[in-house]
Amino acid sequence: MLIDEQFSAFHRIRSDEIWHYYAGGSITLYAINHEGKLSKIKIGKSGTLQAVIKAGTWFAAALVSRKSYCLLGCTVSPGFDYRDWEVGMRHELARMYPKHKKLICRYAK
Repeated sequence: MLIDEQFSAFHRIRSDEIWHYYAGGSITLYAINHEGKLSKIKIGKSGTLQAVIKAGTWFAAALVSRKSYCLLGCTVSPGFDYRDWEVGMRHELARMYPKHKKLICRYAK
């Protein structure tokens, strides 16, 4: 669940991940693929009810309205293992994808 100013920082995993909407407002998933193309996917009341993030894609999530919440679930296939999860470092991602630097600086550690 994301509330207020919370966000899910840029990260990637080695498996496909399906995000499912359950309740509340909407979020935007920001996904940067291997070629550096940015996709924005709105999930929630004013968007789709689920979205798939392909394995190896860098992605982050944030509320559309900071005055709301969004309850979500994720399904990973094959199963999730923390050894397969990598947090994106702001300076490295900005170097790799300079045209998305502003977004990366906002949602990366």
